[in-house]
Amino acid sequence: MSVELQTDRLILRPLKLADAGQTQRLFPHWEIVRYLNPRVPWPYPADGAFTYYKEVSLPAIERGEEWQWTLRLKQAPEQHIGAISLHTAHCDNRGFWLGLPWQRRGLMMEAVIALNDYWFDVLGFDELCAPKAIGNIASRRISEKTGMRVIAPEERDFVSGRFLTEIWKLTAEEWQSKRVTMGKPRRRVPG
Repeated sequence: MSVELQTDRLILRPLKLADAGQTQRLFPHWEIVRYLNPRVPWPYPADGAFTYYKEVSLPAIERGEEWQWTLRLKQAPEQHIGAISLHTAHCDNRGFWLGLPWQRRGLMMEAVIALNDYWFDVLGFDELCAPKAIGNIASRRISEKTGMRVIAPEERDFVSGRFLTEIWKLTAEEWQSKRVTMGKPRRRVPG
C-alpha cells in the first residue's frame, strides 16, 4: 500500500476510487493523453476514470504490482491536479500526467524526485525504466534532469499512433549520485 508523500509544493496522496470524479474532469484532453499507452480509450468515455480505477488501478495496487498517487498542491489539498504511478512491469516502471493549468511549473519534476526516492529507498528496486515517445519533449526533459539515460530505441503504440520510443533507465547508484549533484540529498521517505 502506498503512503502519502510530500514535496516542497505537493502532497502525493494514495489513489482512491473517490478520486475518479476529479480525474474525469482533468484527464481527457488530447495534450495529456496523446503519448499515453493505447489502452487509454479515445474519445475518453464518461465513466473512463471510474472504470479504470475500479477495474485496473485498484486491483493492481492490491496485488502489489503498482503504487499510485494523486498530486495535490499543499495550498489546495482538496483538489488533485494530476497523477503519478510506479509499476513492476518490465521496462515500464513509472508514468504520470498533469492537468493542463499546472503544466510547465516544475511540479511534475518534484513528484518524480519523490517517487524515485520511494522506488529506490522504500521499495528497494535496483533500477527504474520508463519508455518515452520521441515527441514527448516535456517528459523526456524530466528524465534527462533526473539522470536517466537512453538504453534502447524501439517503436511503440500510443493513443495518437505508433512512434519511435526511447527506453530510459536509471539505477539506484546513478540516482544517489544525481541527488547529490542536484544539491538535494535523499530524504528518508516514509515506508
